[in-house]
Amino acid sequence: MTTPKPQQESKLKKAISGPLLYLFILGDVLGAGIYALVGKVAGEVGGAIWVPLLVALFLAMLTAASYAELVTKYPKAGGAALFAERAFKLPWLSFLVGFCMLAAGVTSAAGLSLAFAGDYLKPFLNVPAVPAALVFLVLVALINARGVKESVRANVIMTVVEVSGLVLVIVLVGLMLGQGNGDVSRIVEFNPDVSPAAGILAASLLAYYSFVGFETSANVAEEVHDVHRVYPKALFGSLLTAGVIYVLIGIASSIALSPKELNASSGPLLQVVQATGFGVPDWLFGLVALIAVANGALLTMIMASRLTFGMAEQSLLPRTLGKVLPHRKTPWVAIIVTTVAAMALTLTGDLQSLAETVVLLLLFVFISTNVAVLVLRKDKVEHQHFRAPTVIPYLALASCVLLLTQQGGAIWLRAGVLLAIGLALFFLVRRFSTNNDNGSSTAQPAANEQQG
Repeated sequence: MTTPKPQQESKLKKAISGPLLYLFILGDVLGAGIYALVGKVAGEVGGAIWVPLLVALFLAMLTAASYAELVTKYPKAGGAALFAERAFKLPWLSFLVGFCMLAAGVTSAAGLSLAFAGDYLKPFLNVPAVPAALVFLVLVALINARGVKESVRANVIMTVVEVSGLVLVIVLVGLMLGQGNGDVSRIVEFNPDVSPAAGILAASLLAYYSFVGFETSANVAEEVHDVHRVYPKALFGSLLTAGVIYVLIGIASSIALSPKELNASSGPLLQVVQATGFGVPDWLFGLVALIAVANGALLTMIMASRLTFGMAEQSLLPRTLGKVLPHRKTPWVAIIVTTVAAMALTLTGDLQSLAETVVLLLLFVFISTNVAVLVLRKDKVEHQHFRAPTVIPYLALASCVLLLTQQGGAIWLRAGVLLAIGLALFFLVRRFSTNNDNGSSTAQPAANEQQG
C-alpha cells in the first residue's frame, strides 16, 4: 500500500475557531429562507408546518454526514469539486461539480442582493432595486476581502440578530397563548385539498431550501483550527439548532395565523408578529430581515470566492484566481471575479427564479458528494477523521433523487443552460492550458541549447 503523502501547508490563514465555525454555518442556514418560506410551506401542507420542516432537517442531515466525512478527511478549500476530483479522476466532472457549486453560490448571492434591495429596504432608503443590489454586492466584497476572520466576526453579530428575530416571534406567540388567543389545534391539521403524504413531500422541498447553506462550510475547511475535531460538531450542532428554531417557528406561525393567511403574505413572520397584538414596530422586523439577507449573501460570497480559489489550486480554473493578498491572506482575484459574476446575474432574473435554480444545482452537487464518500472509502489517510455509517450516503442519494423529481421543467432548462456554460468554459480553459504547455515544451529546449 502506498504511504499517504503528508499534507502541504496551506497558503490560507487558519483563523476560524470551533465557535466561529458553528456560527458561520448557523448564520448561513438561518438565512432569508425561513423569513419568506413559512407561508409557502403552510400553503402546501396546511397547519402542520413543523412536519415538513422536520423531514427537511432529516434529509439535510443525511448529506451533511457525507460532508463531515470528506471535509475532515481532505480539509482543503475546494469542497465538492475537490471530492469529485479525488473520487472520479475525471477533470471535466470535477470541474462541473465545482462549477455547479460556484454557480449556485453566485446565483444565490445575486438573488439575495435583489431581496436586500427590495421592499425590506424601502422604509430606510427608497432607491431603484438593481443599483442598490450592485452597491450591496460591492460592500459584501470589501468585507470578504478584508479577511475571513473579520467576515465571520461580522457573521457572529448578524447571526445573533437573525436568531433574536426568530426567538422574538416564538416568545410573542407564547405570550399570545398565555392570553388565551391563537389556535393550537391548527398545528395537527393538513391541507384538505391533497393527501398528507403529497402535501408533506411538496412542502419538504420548500423547507429543504431553508436548510441549504451548510455545504458552504466545506470551502473554508482550510482556514479552520483543528478541523478534524471541530468540523463535525459545528456542522451537526448548527443544523440541529436551526431545526429546533424552525420547528418552533412553524408551530408558532400556525398558532397565530391560518395556513391561508400565511400563504397569502410575502412577509409571513411579520404578519405573525402583527397578529400577536403586542405592537412591535414593522420597521424593526424589516431591519432583522435585512440583516438576515445580508448575512446570507456575505457567507455565500465567502464560499464562492474560496471555491474559486480551491479550483484554481487544483488547476481547474486559471492559476491567477489563486492569488492572495500578502497580508490579509484572502483570495482577492477570486473575490473580484465572483462579485462581478453575481452583479451580472442580478440583471437576469427575479429572486424566485434564481432561488429555484440554486436548489437544483445544489442537488447535483449533493449527489456527487454522496457518491464520492462511498468511492473514497478505499482511500486511506494518516489522520483521524469522521466516518458516517455506510447506509447514510445511500439514504442521502435517495433523498436527493426524490427532491429532484419535484422540480419543474423551466427550472431544469435554466440549470441545463448554466451547466452547458460550465462545460464550455472547462474545454476553453483546458485548450488554453494545453496550448501553453506545448509552447513551454518547445521553448525550454531552445533555452537549454542556448546555455550549452
